[in-house]
Amino acid sequence: MDYFLITIDVEDWFQVENFKGCIPYSSWSTCELRIERNTNLLLDSLDEINAEGPSTSSPLRCTFFVLGWIAERLPKMVEAIHNRGHEVASHGYFHNLCGNMHVKDLQEDLLRSKELLEDIIGNKVWGYRAPSFSIDAKVLELIRECGYLYDSSYNSFGLHGRYGKLEIENCKTGTWKPVFEPVAGLYELPISNLCLRGQTLPWGGGAYFRLVPEKLFQQGVRHLLQRWGTYVMYIHPWEFDPAQPHVQAVSAFRRFRHYTNLHKTLPRLKKLILKFSDCSFISCHNLVNIDRFY
Repeated sequence: MDYFLITIDVEDWFQVENFKGCIPYSSWSTCELRIERNTNLLLDSLDEINAEGPSTSSPLRCTFFVLGWIAERLPKMVEAIHNRGHEVASHGYFHNLCGNMHVKDLQEDLLRSKELLEDIIGNKVWGYRAPSFSIDAKVLELIRECGYLYDSSYNSFGLHGRYGKLEIENCKTGTWKPVFEPVAGLYELPISNLCLRGQTLPWGGGAYFRLVPEKLFQQGVRHLLQRWGTYVMYIHPWEFDPAQPHVQAVSAFRRFRHYTNLHKTLPRLKKLILKFSDCSFISCHNLVNIDRFY
């Protein structure tokens, strides 16, 4: 059985890193919250797919990495994610890049978001994803010390300046694994990328999911599943929202990357799920448990 993991970074349109220069944290409270509508749209779509029974083995289950700032304002939304059978994990509290934070501030961010989410859902929170995948070996040590079982922040695409770096085996070698243990007691679930002719191509989702032609993207996912038996993708609720406010005070390239094909995201996701309905759609925590015990 191949495993297909859909992970959702629950942050709103004004919290993305590309807009930090013109929408600082101090102005977040004045911005229109659109995250609840978009998350509920995704949850309803997942329920519809489950009702159609696309998976041969079990219902479709996703992992939602929820920003603490959002959870504090919309606890009912977080409860809805949990009550519909999906995993709730942490995306930190303030969406600050880990490498830009003092160790004590990062520790507070990790603990605050974890405790907040656990209070809301009444269950343990096992996982963490760093904003913009900004982890390194020291950050992973701190994540483990804060009580997390796994991290899903490693993105091997090396041409993005904000992505973190780890000295590990990667998909260019024959020893890369969908789950590994970079720190004793902490498991890593990396984002899935293609490796062709020695080059790493971003294939895990986000803007790449919207910009790469649909059939080509599906072929890449098929290749990854055939090679590794696991595919981990990420997406954001704001990517289902073509009506969101348009920020003009950023470069044309950043506007292109953020707004292109937003109207196609949800239909493409539905078709991708149905295309790979022979897979088992499980949460990150479930995959870690499979790797640990089987």
